[in-house]
Amino acid sequence: MKIGKTIFAALLLVGVFSPAQALTQQELVAKLESAGYSQIREIKSTAEGTSVKAMKNGKEVSLVVDSSGQIQERR
Repeated sequence: MKIGKTIFAALLLVGVFSPAQALTQQELVAKLESAGYSQIREIKSTAEGTSVKAMKNGKEVSLVVDSSGQIQERR
């Protein structure tokens, strides 16, 4: 009986602390625009997350947005 309760508790924790669901394309674009990016294009799913090309401060940038919504610029 203790094992069943332990497994149940572990499953609850996984549900509570699992990363957010992936953003829809519309949500992703809105998030990037609110972060100052424009001309968002070439949205592709990769092993790292979602890769995107965009413009910021007049320069083209390559981005990766991970499953938790963190935005990282790639050089």
